[in-house]
Amino acid sequence: MTLSVRAGEKVTEERLDEVAERGAHVMPFSLEQTIHIFSKTAAGGLQQVLAKDSSNIEQVELIREHLSKISQEFIQGDFSDPAKIHGADMPGLAELRMAEPGQIKIVYKELSNGAEIDYSANETKLIEAIHKWFDAQLSDHARHAIPGHPHHHIHQNP
Repeated sequence: MTLSVRAGEKVTEERLDEVAERGAHVMPFSLEQTIHIFSKTAAGGLQQVLAKDSSNIEQVELIREHLSKISQEFIQGDFSDPAKIHGADMPGLAELRMAEPGQIKIVYKELSNGAEIDYSANETKLIEAIHKWFDAQLSDHARHAIPGHPHHHIHQNP
């Protein structure tokens, strides 16, 4: 069964359920208690995961633990966690995996109610890959994700 949804394809409830199930085995935080925000930027994109309730310290810590871990993996070119959730043929993923060390700048940052990873690149093909990858995640996490706005970091309870 193909896991990735291509641009323009309608996402089925079955697909959303499948992604949520796979995600539960990779992401330690609750999808229901958090929100994913994907903001495309001119140089790449900003991925934020925020606890819906900033006083839920357990979810905030789980978000930080996961994003810190995957940011380090991504810096090493290891994008296996997204592949486990979305499929190895996820849009943009092949290009990200083929990038040389340092071609994509990946910066992790803790937020008061979660964490974020900022992705940036100088090469158009890598920026486009990040944008495709964000689109695929927005589609697959439709129940738990929203698009952000470029140059606008979203923080709850600053």
